[in-house]
Amino acid sequence: MDLFLARLFDGLGSGATYAALAMALVLIFKATTLINFAQGELALLGAYLVLVLGVEQGLPIVVAVFLAMVITAVFAAGLERVFIRPFDPSDHLPLVIVTLGLFLGINSVAGVIWGHGARDLPSMFPDGNLYSRGVANLSWVTVGNVATVLATAGALYLLLNKTKIGLAFRAVSSNLESSELVGINIGRTLQFGWALAAAVGTLGAALAILTLFLEPTVMLRVLIFAFAAAALGGLDSLGGAVVGGFVVGLVRSMGVGYLDFVPSELGVGAAVVVIIAVLLIRPTGLFGSEQVQRV
Repeated sequence: MDLFLARLFDGLGSGATYAALAMALVLIFKATTLINFAQGELALLGAYLVLVLGVEQGLPIVVAVFLAMVITAVFAAGLERVFIRPFDPSDHLPLVIVTLGLFLGINSVAGVIWGHGARDLPSMFPDGNLYSRGVANLSWVTVGNVATVLATAGALYLLLNKTKIGLAFRAVSSNLESSELVGINIGRTLQFGWALAAAVGTLGAALAILTLFLEPTVMLRVLIFAFAAAALGGLDSLGGAVVGGFVVGLVRSMGVGYLDFVPSELGVGAAVVVIIAVLLIRPTGLFGSEQVQRV
């Protein structure tokens, strides 16, 4: 029982970080039907900004995370304007190549500026455990991660359903041509999506680094699990991204705990298998909507 609780608590904590980055991926996909391969590196940039603001400049960690989210959002909006908007949104191949280029570029710049050594970030949550039983410890970090992700999902729901810019974003994601005909500024709305996704990704990175170390490759591993979570839940479903994140986190944690003969390093491979299996069995994911085209 203690082992089960330990793996459950670990899976919830890691699943929350996967869910946060999966929501960022879904925000971009809903608007553009594009997988943003640079999403993890934008989150990495945000994490390094938290390091600069919270550790080097001495700001309170919550303030540092908020400022990093704002700065990364502005940076992502600029990237969308310069590198994404000039291309035809219906032609995905050039856009995929651009996002891969941004992935490599941001990662390289981060390595040059901050080096490749592992760094720590201060926690936004209290030290210690809320609950302990044998080897099972429910830390305040895990509780904080889960609560933050659920609160973020709720805030995104309200933003997209109760505000003017949110309704415009939903309209664009539903039908780009009709949205343009009714006067919605498509470019600004898509730019808003990139900025919002970058802010959410930065928050996810700040949560992930609480249990990992900050170095230039850390978000690549998290991104792969986030891809699996988004594919499982549905690439156009924010709620599905949250559910998928927790499912992937729990499956990975339980596998590590109970399948002793399987090396933990195969976790990334298992995530890739999940992505392929979901795409083969149910391409829209568990909660994704079927795409209907008029012929």
